[in-house]
Amino acid sequence: MTVTVRLSTGHPLFAEAVDVFDDYRQHYGANPAPEAVEQWMREILGHEATRIYVAGPGDRVLGLCSVSIGPAALTLRTAWVLRDLYVEPGGRRTGVARDLLAHIAEAARSEGAHRLSLQTETGNVPALELYRRAGFETVADVIVLHRLL
Repeated sequence: MTVTVRLSTGHPLFAEAVDVFDDYRQHYGANPAPEAVEQWMREILGHEATRIYVAGPGDRVLGLCSVSIGPAALTLRTAWVLRDLYVEPGGRRTGVARDLLAHIAEAARSEGAHRLSLQTETGNVPALELYRRAGFETVADVIVLHRLL
C-alpha cells in the first residue's frame, strides 16, 4: 500500500527524500549534490507556499513531488502548480505517481484551491498519459514563456 505524506524537515523520511530528490536531479543530467539538495529542501520547506509530498510503502520514499502555491486573484483563491514529480525506477508502474497526484489534488481541493496545474515536455508520453488519466487536460490557448536569470 502506498502512503503519501506532506514532508517536513523533521519527518523521519526527510533524509531519504533528499536522496530521492538528488536521484531525480541526476536523472535529468545534474551532478550529484546531496548536501546542496538538503540545504535547498530545508529552505523551501520553510515557506508555506512550497511543499514536498513523498510516497512509498510507508517506511520508504519511492516517489516525490514538489508543489508551489500562488494566488489566483480573479477567483480570490489559490492555484497549485505541481513540479518535479519523480518516482524511483523500482517504484514505477506501481501506482506511486497516481497516488501522489490523487493526494495532492485532494489536498488542494480541501484547502479551497481554484486550480491544479502542471507542465511537462511534449515528448514525455508516459507522463502525459498518466496526467490525462488523472484528469488533467491540455490547455491549448496558453503559451508558456520563461526567461533564464
